[in-house]
Amino acid sequence: MDLNEAPHAIEAILFVSGESVGVPELAQALGLSEMETMHAVEALQKEYESQTRGIALKRYGDHLKLETRVEYAPYVERLLQPVQRQSLSQAAMETLAVIAYHQPTTKGDVEQVRGVKCDYSVQSLLHKGLIQEVGRKEALGRPILYATTDKFLEHFGISDVRELPPLPVLHSAAPDDEPPLTP
Repeated sequence: MDLNEAPHAIEAILFVSGESVGVPELAQALGLSEMETMHAVEALQKEYESQTRGIALKRYGDHLKLETRVEYAPYVERLLQPVQRQSLSQAAMETLAVIAYHQPTTKGDVEQVRGVKCDYSVQSLLHKGLIQEVGRKEALGRPILYATTDKFLEHFGISDVRELPPLPVLHSAAPDDEPPLTP
């Protein structure tokens, strides 16, 4: 494929797919190397950024997706009246947060942090594609290690887990710092 046409071919593929597409899959479809594909992606991103278009090219890990520009989303929503996505339960959100901040991590590690069992939450998050199995821990029983997926990044609108907000620092009062008891 001609490298000058690659950005437009990528745009067409992303438009038709409607879902995020991995860079390796794009490269294979175009018959280009991943490096050439990324150069074409960068050219397409510059084109979108230099013009006020209704869509934007977003990157989630090594996946790309065409999305509505934020400022035009209310108009699209008004037309389509989207059905609300099923939200994650509090337990699933807590489990996902522990995995996101401590990945790769085991179910046992998550349960130790949360103080409760998390079998159902882990299965739900796996089913939704927000986490995945990434190996086994070199420990007794070789428990499964879990990590977040590119779908997790997409769901929360970030391109890398390093964009997660920092965890709050919890200060515990030392016995000497406690105020005296008053009768």
